[in-house]
Amino acid sequence: MPINADKPHLWKADTRASVDQFNQWFMRFAPKAYRDTRKTTIANVEQGLALTSDLTKVTPKVIRNHPGILPMLRMSTCPPLARDRLIGLAESTKNFVGLLEQGKIPSQLSPQLLEEHLAKITRILSKMLDVDIFPWLVGRRNPTDEERYRSSTIVADRLCGALADPIVRNAQEKRQLNLIQQHLKDKGYKLKAHSSSTPLTQMEPGTFAFRLNVLVKPAKANATLVRIPVDVVIQPLHATLPHLPLLIEAKSAGDFTNVNKRRKEEATKINQLKATFGDQVVFVLFLCGYFDAAYLGYEAAEGIDWVWEHRIEDMDELGI
Repeated sequence: MPINADKPHLWKADTRASVDQFNQWFMRFAPKAYRDTRKTTIANVEQGLALTSDLTKVTPKVIRNHPGILPMLRMSTCPPLARDRLIGLAESTKNFVGLLEQGKIPSQLSPQLLEEHLAKITRILSKMLDVDIFPWLVGRRNPTDEERYRSSTIVADRLCGALADPIVRNAQEKRQLNLIQQHLKDKGYKLKAHSSSTPLTQMEPGTFAFRLNVLVKPAKANATLVRIPVDVVIQPLHATLPHLPLLIEAKSAGDFTNVNKRRKEEATKINQLKATFGDQVVFVLFLCGYFDAAYLGYEAAEGIDWVWEHRIEDMDELGI
């Protein structure tokens, strides 16, 4: 039986309650999450300054040895460079720059081609460094400790500004998973990783796992199986194996626009799951924040149900 998908008369009231809950959490905890990330980011920027000799040596060798400093270098220019803008100016590729920012060096490139790409990137970055933030570059002198710290905080703020939404989203996701974990543990469940070599239907009863990659059939016919991440996988306490566990996706949102842009993602996921495991799939959203009737109606039409975070006890209707 549906939990909330078949109760449109409750959707508006639940949306209001969910928005209020998200906003209350945001006001209390988002600033701390941002400050904590900012503190870590300042330390990372200071490390980047050390690796580049206070930006006097932005060279291919530095990025080759420490590719993860590229975001910091992009935020050290005037104006700060978005990733796509750097790609265009350096005549590079999205894959190449994306791998660098993940801290990786593309393995398929020849050493010569790798050096050419890095040289173009470092040439752009060196030419566009923000001398108002790094005044020692003009005078070709060593910075004072105060100048170095001040410049690090400015670059860190630029980085955190670009990452503000992911910072809040990650903090909220962590909180949601903690709530689910506590709810399950109170019922006698235990958190236990599920081996990828064991069929999902053989998951141990009374256990749950976070961020499990599930093998499913892709959208295109005759293609190989693909892995899709599922936030929470729960095998009911009294399940008789083989039994397909419950699948839950934790979602939070701070505005109505983005959720309606991304609502097709869940539809694609449930279609892949049903194509793989059949109609017995139980795939439920765990919602907190700005989810309006347009979003809820779309999900209900796709056969997706949900549990509101402000009424987590509804999860018990899944038979846990």
